[in-house]
Order: sequence, then structure tokens, then C-alpha cells
Amino acid sequence: MSEFLFEKVALIGIGLIGSSIAINIRERGLAREVAIATRREETLRRAEELRLGSSFHLDPAEAVRDADLVILCLPVGSCGAATEAMAKGLKPGAIVTDVGSVKGAIVRDVGPHLPAHVHFVPGHPIAGTEQSGPDAGFLELFENRWTILTPLPDTDEAATEALRRFWEATGAMVEVMTPEHHDMVLAIVSHVPHLIAYNIVGTAADLETVTQSEVIKFSASGFRDFTRIAASDPTMWRDIFLTNREAVLEMLSRFSEDLASLQRAIRWADGEALFDLFTRTRAIRRSIVQAGQDTEEANFGRLKPRRGDPWNEKGTTAPGE
Repeated sequence: MSEFLFEKVALIGIGLIGSSIAINIRERGLAREVAIATRREETLRRAEELRLGSSFHLDPAEAVRDADLVILCLPVGSCGAATEAMAKGLKPGAIVTDVGSVKGAIVRDVGPHLPAHVHFVPGHPIAGTEQSGPDAGFLELFENRWTILTPLPDTDEAATEALRRFWEATGAMVEVMTPEHHDMVLAIVSHVPHLIAYNIVGTAADLETVTQSEVIKFSASGFRDFTRIAASDPTMWRDIFLTNREAVLEMLSRFSEDLASLQRAIRWADGEALFDLFTRTRAIRRSIVQAGQDTEEANFGRLKPRRGDPWNEKGTTAPGE
């Protein structure tokens, strides 16, 4: 009997998430073989230099051949075409999943291309940094972070449980919900905050009365944290907003209403309303820390620059969000 969770895993795409999965498979012994496929030959060569897999392919159909688990590690908008390209290589009984931040679009775009003899379990590890590419991955990315699985009504339960065990082996906690519920939850906890960050940084850049040098020089912690979020992969976030439009627009509508109330409180010097809001939001922050999803350490637990830490040498923050 094999000691591995899977004999062969195929990773389609090898950015931050894909390379972190590959490192976990290698370091924790989760599979005997790891096949990696990507469209760009230079990216594939870099993945080989980093020893992220055991075979490397430009053709996704070749990469998935004989794979027990196939993980689409691509922007949401690219998953449909990639699935169509790899479908002919999928073996009966293979589990196909993804890591995208939007699940309704994945079900719509990926599902129709999959043969009936495979098991489809959409997934989303809620972990990341603003870094990208095969060099960005690291072992601890998923530790004490949630991964959400959104199996369909006819998905084989054994396939879902096998995928749950895989993610738990990376250190992740696993929750199961419907694709629709996932997209609504992520719209408010991830997608809208990113959109706000992009907008605030863009507004600062457009202000004629403030030069770019002043924005950089005098950035307090609040704006600095927004710039970190706004430095995330543009392709990935473009696809997220286009494919989760309905949920994002619903949350933006609610946000706009609350913002209007806040604007009125400031205009009319309603200190009690402001204090009540800030008290409630402070309690949310404390709940997040108590749940182990962040730290109370100074500077949000970010590491001071150390020689050999690539994310610090580039002037960015320590990974883990």
C-alpha cells in the first residue's frame, strides 16, 4: 500500500499557489510524482531549476496523463480554456480541483469540459501574498489558513474527503460550502477590500495637490497596508471582479450605503455614532486574532528585514496573508 496520498499530482500553472503546493508535496511527501504544466517555457524552466516537480510540460494534456489529482493553479478566467486543453488526458477516477477565488465561474467554465469519468471538486485556499511566480512559493503558506471546498450535489463524497485530507496535510483547515455561498462570503471579506485598496491607492496617485514623492515619503501604516494589497497580481484580480460581478456589486452597494451614513456622522459631528462604529470594528479585529488568523504582535507581526528573506529584500512584507 502506498504511503502517499496520491501517486501523481498534476499542477496546471506554477505561480505562488502552485509552487507552494509543489513545495508542500515535496517536503511533506504527499505524492510520488508531480507533473507541472505552464504556457511559458521560461517559467517551466524556472520551476525545473527550483525542483518543484518530477516532470515538466507545455502541453497540459500530457501533464495530467495518469494523474490522480489535477489542480488548476491559474487565474479564474484562464481555467476554462486550460480544462478544455487537458480534458483528453484525464484518466477515469481522477480528481480535478482548482484554487480560484470565485467558484460560480469555475463551475460554469470548467465543468462542461470535464469528462463524466472524473470527479470535480472546486476549491479555494484562502492564503497568499502580493508576490507571484514560481519563486514566490513557500512551505508554510497554507498553515493555519482556511481552504474552502465547494463540491457539486453529484460530486463523489470520497473524492471530496480525499481532497480534504490533502489540504489538511499542508496545514490548512477545511470548510465545505456551496459555490454560491462561497462567492458571497469572499466578496465581502476579500474582493471588496481589494477593490477599495486599488481605488484608494489610485486616488492618491491622481491627486494633483499631492506629489508621488510625498505619497511615498509620508505614507502612514494605513495607506502603506493598502499599497501592499494593491500590489497583488493584476490579472488574477481582474478575473475575480469580472467573474464575481453580482456578489461584488451587491457588497459594494451595501458598503456605499454604510459609507454614506459615516459621511453624515462626520458632517454633523456625530461623535457617538463614530465611536460606536469604531468599537464594533475593533471587536472584529480582536475576534480575528483570537481565531488565530492574525497576530497581536507589533506591526501586525511583520518581520524586520533579514538577509536571505526575499520578500523583505524586495521591500515587501513577510508572507502569510
